[in-house]
Parts: sequence; structure tokens; C-alpha cells
Amino acid sequence: MIVAVPDSTSDQDHPLPPGQKARPDLPVRHYGPIPRRKPDPWPIAVGGQLADRTVTTSVAELLEAPATGVTADLHCASGWSCLDLEWEGVPAATLLEIAPPPPGVTDVLVYGEYGYSANVTVEDLRSPQALIATTLGGVPLSAEHGAPVRLVLPHLYCWKGPKWFRGWDYVTPDTLGFWEARGYHRVGNCWLEQRHTLPGPPKEDLI
Repeated sequence: MIVAVPDSTSDQDHPLPPGQKARPDLPVRHYGPIPRRKPDPWPIAVGGQLADRTVTTSVAELLEAPATGVTADLHCASGWSCLDLEWEGVPAATLLEIAPPPPGVTDVLVYGEYGYSANVTVEDLRSPQALIATTLGGVPLSAEHGAPVRLVLPHLYCWKGPKWFRGWDYVTPDTLGFWEARGYHRVGNCWLEQRHTLPGPPKEDLI
């Protein structure tokens, strides 16, 4: 499924991070298969070895919290950007309130289905635009774009926001996610062009 964006957006009148070029649609890119299982209740767990306990919730329970909308761009480390995507869901900060980080812990490993992971920080999750999204463009997420829920972190390259989001663990700073362990940048700030820590182009277009 390709999601189109408004014709009025272009890289000529829209600020883009360095090295990025706008494209008119949102392609389907991911590592591994698309989950085909029934999404309900789709548990979401927050914990990890540093936490006193693991807190488990679900998409349905999260959606009982006030919803919010975010219009934001999605930037891939391979160089393309999709502009002005309209997401709706629950702020990631809501899940931080339900299961707060242990004192002094700043690092998080976020998970998608099938064990995919990416390391971010508590500060990233507290960003006003950080969203646990359930809709895109006013309609529920499709399976290809992460249904029933995906993590959206617009200030980072999109590999940091897993589709088919399953939660996160609070971890030590030396913990690396799937692509970070393979040479992608630990922080991944798209405005600082933090693509890789090892030389060479990205091997995949991922979102």
C-alpha cells in the first residue's frame, strides 16, 4: 500500500534535513514479514532488566487516553522524505507516565514485532511529536504501514520508530538495537545527518 501526500508539498518550499529529497508518496519498507495475526488485544510491554517490574498494556487500553494528532515528515536514512503525514494516536509520553523510567535511566530499546529493536532515549519519547500512532491520513494504519500501532519519532530517521510497536525496555547506554549493531548511528538525528557510524551507504530503505 502506497500512501499519497498532498500535491502542494515539495522540497522547494519545505525545509528538509541535509541530504534528503522529498517524494510524493510513502513507500512500504521494513525488515522481516508483515504480521498477519489478529491485532486485538496486541499487548504492549514496558520494562527491562533495569525496571522494578514489567508493565503490560494494550492498544485498546492506550486509546482510552486522550488522542492527539501530529502532522510531521518521515525521513529515511537512504535519503528520501515523505512530507506532512497526518498521524493520530497517543503521545509516547503517556506510556512514560504509565510505566516511568527508573531513576537515572536515560536509554530505551523500543521494540516492534518479531524482535526488531532500535535504541532511543527517554528524552526522544518525551518529544511533543513522539506518537504511538494508530491512524495515518485519517484512516486506521494498514498492515503494511504498521497496524495496529507504530511509533513515530519525526526528529529521528524512521528506522528508530518501529512498525507493529510492542513496547520498550529501559537499558544501559551500551545497548544497541538491530540496525545500530550493524553500523547505523546510535542517535539517528536526521537534522544532524546521523546516518551511520560505519562507512558505506545504507543497505535497506527502512521504516
